[in-house]
Amino acid sequence: MAEIKEKTAIQPIILTDGAVKQLLRIKEEQGIDATHGLRVGVKGGGCSGFSYILGFDNKNEKDDEYEINGLKVYMEKAHAIYLLGIEIDWVEGLNNRGFTFNNPNATESCGCGTSFSA
Repeated sequence: MAEIKEKTAIQPIILTDGAVKQLLRIKEEQGIDATHGLRVGVKGGGCSGFSYILGFDNKNEKDDEYEINGLKVYMEKAHAIYLLGIEIDWVEGLNNRGFTFNNPNATESCGCGTSFSA
């Protein structure tokens, strides 16, 4: 009998209203279909040790699935230790425009804001 996986109810990350609005705009502009969800993760590299992954992707077998502010979000189970409690926001100012990552697990981050160590 096939195992049925349900969406996890606990939301491990926070997507601000500004981030959700921008992500939905990107999804529509790029014609990303409903089978794709938002992938949030980390990878080795960057000036502080880890870099963030943020983009639309298909779900894979290592992923947990969440519903956050109307978006399907995929995150590999192994990445949760680095991402629990992170807030992803969209800022648009004179000197800065883009997604920001406020990560309570980061012990150090770099000036670009997309790299951290834990």
